[in-house]
Amino acid sequence: MSKETILIVEDEEDIAGLIAHHVKAAGFDVMIAHNGVMAFKAMEKQLPDLIVLDLMLPDMDGTELCKILKRKKTTQKIPVVMVTAKGEEVDRVVGLELGADDYIVKPFSTRELTLRIKGVLRRLRGPEVEPKVLKHGELTLDIDAHKVTTGGKNIELTLTEFNLLRELLLNKGRVRSRETLLNNVWGYSFEGYERTVDTHIQRLRRKLEDHGKIIVTVRGIGYMIKEEMP
Repeated sequence: MSKETILIVEDEEDIAGLIAHHVKAAGFDVMIAHNGVMAFKAMEKQLPDLIVLDLMLPDMDGTELCKILKRKKTTQKIPVVMVTAKGEEVDRVVGLELGADDYIVKPFSTRELTLRIKGVLRRLRGPEVEPKVLKHGELTLDIDAHKVTTGGKNIELTLTEFNLLRELLLNKGRVRSRETLLNNVWGYSFEGYERTVDTHIQRLRRKLEDHGKIIVTVRGIGYMIKEEMP
C-alpha cells in the first residue's frame, strides 16, 4: 500500500523542514512549497492527499490559495489543514468557510499537527467496517451487546475499559503506543496523561483475571495483544 502524500505550504524554511520531518516520521510522504506558485507547480507533478497550508504566504494570502483550490475541479476535494499565527475567531471561521477541513494556530506541537492530519484523513476515508464480535482464545468481546466474556463468564467493564480492550483486540499483533490509545479511546493525546493509560490497563488486567496476561507491555512504547496465546 502506497503512502499518502502531504503538501506543506509554508514560507519559513525552518518551520517547513521541522513539520516535514515529523510528518515523514508519522508515515507520510512529503512535498514542500514555500509560496503559492510553488504549491501549484508541485501539484501539477503530483496531487497530494492533504495540504498543510500557512495563511501568511509571501506571494498570495493562504485564504486566496484555498479559494482557488476549492474552485478547481482537480483540487477541490483535497483536504486542507490551515496553519496560522492568527488566533482570532474570525480568522478561524473564514478559513473553515472557505473549505478548510481543520485549523491550527501557531505555536503548536508537531505531535498535535500530525494527529490533526491523521484525523482529517480518517474522516475522509469514512468508517472502516469493524467486526461485531472480537475473539482471542476464550475471551469474547461483543460490540453490539457491549459484553465481554471469558469462558462463558461475564466480565463487568466500564465504558473506557471496554473501548480500551476493543482497541487492543482490533489491532491484535500490533503495538499501540500510549499516545495512540489516548487519542483513539479517550479522544485526546497530550503529555502528562500517559499514566491514565497505565492505570486503566492495570484495572483491565485485574478484571480479566487469568486472561489479563494476553495484554503485553512493550517497554517504553505501550501495549499490545499478541496474535498467539501466551
